[in-house]
Amino acid sequence: MDINLTAGQCRIRTVNAVAGDFLPDPACTPGAVDPAVTEATIGTTICVSGYTASVRPPTSVTGPAKVASLADYGMAPSPTTEYDHLVPLELGGASSVSNLWPEPNTSTAKGVNNPKDAVETALKKAVCAHEVQLLAAQNAVASNWTTAESVLGLASR
Repeated sequence: MDINLTAGQCRIRTVNAVAGDFLPDPACTPGAVDPAVTEATIGTTICVSGYTASVRPPTSVTGPAKVASLADYGMAPSPTTEYDHLVPLELGGASSVSNLWPEPNTSTAKGVNNPKDAVETALKKAVCAHEVQLLAAQNAVASNWTTAESVLGLASR
């Protein structure tokens, strides 16, 4: 709990609702990173298979936090809304209020998998291949995940 939010204070920003491209309110979800994940430690953290499972909080923690976050964003629960890390765990994102948000999806989605997931995977692969610096990838995804790949000079989705 690194910031305190109140019900209705935050607003989702819509980039392209049909494509499922939504951004969090930057005042409520600016993004945050785990200080243990650095360029020097990627070989023993995010680039190791199973890393995210080792740091992902249990649903007993995220469940109540998701309910509070939905209220902060003035949203109702939906089976297609994911409680998501803005800076993903696979890029060293922190599990803190300032990095978690209720990410909507298209109304026709079959679940919580959303377009941001593919971007996260592409950025992690680029970081682990030493094509992109970790900090640059973290900043790009936190600023606007929908443009992160093009900002970093990677092939976009």
